[in-house]
Amino acid sequence: MPTSNQTEPPVCPGPDLNTRKPSFVLPPGATDSHAHVFGERAKYGYADDRQYTPPPVFLKDYLAMHDAVGFTRGVIVQSGVHGTNNQVIVDAMAQANGRLRGIALLREDITDAELAALDKAGVRGFRANLVAKIGVQFDAAKKLAARVAPLGWHAQFLMDIENFPDFDRIAAEFPSVMMIDHMGRPDVAKGVNAQGFQALIRALKTGRVWTKLSAPYRTSRAAMPYDDLNPFAQALVAAAPDQLVFGTDWPHVMMDGAMPNTGTLVEQLAVWVPDAGLRRKVLVENPARLYRF
Repeated sequence: MPTSNQTEPPVCPGPDLNTRKPSFVLPPGATDSHAHVFGERAKYGYADDRQYTPPPVFLKDYLAMHDAVGFTRGVIVQSGVHGTNNQVIVDAMAQANGRLRGIALLREDITDAELAALDKAGVRGFRANLVAKIGVQFDAAKKLAARVAPLGWHAQFLMDIENFPDFDRIAAEFPSVMMIDHMGRPDVAKGVNAQGFQALIRALKTGRVWTKLSAPYRTSRAAMPYDDLNPFAQALVAAAPDQLVFGTDWPHVMMDGAMPNTGTLVEQLAVWVPDAGLRRKVLVENPARLYRF
């Protein structure tokens, strides 16, 4: 609990729980490769340095969204709300009976035994948030990546790709596979030919870097369905369809503006990936390979 001179971070609005069904049927094994699940504060605690207080939605609400949309698998990313207490995602994976995989937040001094236990539970990587400075930062992440690479894990980064115009060189020197969240949070004003975004495309083509078609609202300047991100998603699909997964970013925390309906976000896949065969690759085959479903 905060001390008397601390203030509680604001509670985020909850997601639209009336999830609309997309106009197309998701293929069997369709995977939501980016979402957050929270646990009861009394059981798991909240980190004092968290940026927000989560809405009162839990695993059951997340799986209900899956059922409404047609997802059968998911990847839950540990949020800064619970800090490096990854028990909340470990418990969620156990309760979901093989339906979920996890991405952890790690301490720099985590032991090999703790890493092995997380791997057994279904964790497949760790996250470094370079935007909000949550989790290990780049140098520490590089050291951790060398330790987890033998487990088949990857290092997942939230970054603004235009801050890394030589990202392909950085990725070539990195000791593990890398995942870049949310299409690299591209700068819509600079367009798809911007240096950082083109460096991301070059890195994807090596097969050692992935990115998520997810969260267009994080950098969009347009209203839902955030059509100004369409050229970026389409450029990624054209360049490296084998290195892409899709995520809902449920429950859409720290949203500015109207809360999107998750089904509407999934509907954008028909625009981003109009070919059903490629859509199956992004939704089923690629995440099965990366997360070892």
